Amino acid sequence: MTKTSEAQTKSYNMTFGLLSGLAIIMVVAGHLGYDIMAVGGLFPYYSFHVPLFLFISGYFYHEKEEEHPLAYIIRKVKRLLLPYLGWNLFYGLVALLLKSQGFMMGESISFRTLFLSPFLHGYQFLYNYAAWFVPVLFIIEVMNLLMRLIAKRLPEWLYLAGALAVGMVVVYLAIGGHVWGNYKAPGRILFLFPCFQMGQFYKKKLEKYDTLGSLPYFTILIGIQTLLHLCCNGLNFSAVWCTGFANGPVIPYVTIASGIAFWLRIARLLAPAAEKSRIVQYPCRNTFTVMMHHVMVFMLIKILLAGIAAHSGCCADFDFEQYYTNIDYLYLVKGVEHFKMIYLAAGVSIPLLLRRAMECLWAFMAQKKGWN
Repeated sequence: MTKTSEAQTKSYNMTFGLLSGLAIIMVVAGHLGYDIMAVGGLFPYYSFHVPLFLFISGYFYHEKEEEHPLAYIIRKVKRLLLPYLGWNLFYGLVALLLKSQGFMMGESISFRTLFLSPFLHGYQFLYNYAAWFVPVLFIIEVMNLLMRLIAKRLPEWLYLAGALAVGMVVVYLAIGGHVWGNYKAPGRILFLFPCFQMGQFYKKKLEKYDTLGSLPYFTILIGIQTLLHLCCNGLNFSAVWCTGFANGPVIPYVTIASGIAFWLRIARLLAPAAEKSRIVQYPCRNTFTVMMHHVMVFMLIKILLAGIAAHSGCCADFDFEQYYTNIDYLYLVKGVEHFKMIYLAAGVSIPLLLRRAMECLWAFMAQKKGWN
């Protein structure tokens, strides 16, 4: 290991890296309807897992970015928007190819689907629909920067309180059926914006006091979550569509806070062991890759199973109509629920293996060409 890589490893926040890795596994499992990490249903994914990514991003925001705001925005465009738009074009071509084979999913390639739909809903080509989060994250990071440039040196709690007030108004309006159509795009952004501020607030104000022993810590959280399950009409909600809020404007943010707190402590407890494993660190550092490609990996598995069903006596109950029309159709061999583990393992590992292969290829070419 070089001195540079050693320095990067030492500066890497393993707790939050591991938290990010756990969150992306929850996202993949959530798209499978696989509650393997929901703690017996006590902490359902859709009550906190998307906001968890905003919390992590907010934690790593630094005030020094306000000294060079344009450079910050350009860096975010390069790291988030440009890769997203490149892959969006790729999946537009994939949708076009699969349509020629009888599939009826995804819109046609156009200026709207390439450049507008990603900011309106992100479901334009479907095979990469999980990446709807990337443009939202970019907008929220720019909003946070502008807010702090305009309202400088306000107490940190005031940024959080203001964002929460707006987010709760969005939830209230969504419950009343007023967040629909084109209102869903600003709705999801304003609903998620407080989660970014939670990360910054935790870093600046709460982290130094986060010293309670794990036994009382988990006892309190499990008690809160059990009480919520007993008193509320379900804890899940849809952050992308701004729907499913069943308990008023406050409870969603309570479940977000409790879910984040639970998994943050889990990540902290596991971090010392994870620091010794580069294999564990790799998915934690490459959650963008998994988020962008895992739905397509699910599709590849279904293509394989469809081929088996069409040319053998196996998988006779494979539903070809759903296969060609519904991106969320999931075929389980013999109806076995645990077959979802195959989808989960492939959805996480295959994108990472392909990325690693590309990195090795690039390194080989760079060595041969003498590139820096």
